[in-house]
Amino acid sequence: MKVVILGKGEMLANLMEGVKDSGFELAAVFRHERTAMNKFKLFLLDFFKSSPEVTMIKERKIKEIKCKSANSEEFKREIIKLNADIIFVGTWKEKLKKEIIDLPTIATINVHPSLLPEYRGPNPYIQTILHGETQSGVTFHLMTEELDKGPVLAQQKVEILPCDTAKELKEKTVFQARLLACEVLKRLNAGIIQPVEQNEAKASYFPNISGDEKMLDFKNQTSAEILNTIRALHPYLPTYITYKNVFFIVNPYKARILDKSGDSGQIIAKCSRTRSLTICAKDGKAIKMSGLKAYRLAPFTKLLIKYYVK
Repeated sequence: MKVVILGKGEMLANLMEGVKDSGFELAAVFRHERTAMNKFKLFLLDFFKSSPEVTMIKERKIKEIKCKSANSEEFKREIIKLNADIIFVGTWKEKLKKEIIDLPTIATINVHPSLLPEYRGPNPYIQTILHGETQSGVTFHLMTEELDKGPVLAQQKVEILPCDTAKELKEKTVFQARLLACEVLKRLNAGIIQPVEQNEAKASYFPNISGDEKMLDFKNQTSAEILNTIRALHPYLPTYITYKNVFFIVNPYKARILDKSGDSGQIIAKCSRTRSLTICAKDGKAIKMSGLKAYRLAPFTKLLIKYYVK
């Protein structure tokens, strides 16, 4: 079988590894960056800050499709010329047209980082942690014109640990995508895979976050909600504690709920040495956040905590 991959970043790299593990031919890749950046800027980025997937493409001499859209006639001609059997789509912002979805001889398969039909949408890494889930996963499903709604070919669960941020969840998920890509290709080749329709009664969809979530609200959020927000937004957005006209950037790996209580929004402890503040949330529980950095005033963080924060 000949496989073409559309994707970006860690998901693309792991799908490439999955195809290699399967023993089938990786006919070409199409990086999402080519749809979002001009050629010169992308050339400079690849030259001075080459990513793992770009290094892999160069070292293995994999054909790279170079056009501006997966819905273009140019892309269509490339797929027909390659006589692709499978297209994997992993981390892709364009909505593909039906004529593109129907191009490969076997199927176009989307790789979604959640246990569909739950957490449809653009960034389940954030949303699953934001909503306090203890597990997520990865789903390989037949692509249709409706986003994230095609029949499921395979799924794998991923555990979300209390210390995981979206960064760790993504790393675990894309690795499972690598393993599952290999399995799906082998089962498709053997003709022993059965698509299963998604249960719409269990479906949920979450759009991109607005960005307002990065400003933590201790008076209106519970301690669990605040901690989930801190973990969920890393590494995409830093979260902030607002004190008067100073913003403190929170370290997602140094925040924890304590067995202490107080009024919501109340600072009950501080330590300039560890650059920490302990603040009570809406439910009265306290969250200790160490390793803080004052936004644009990082060298003065200790002084600000010691003398400015009351």
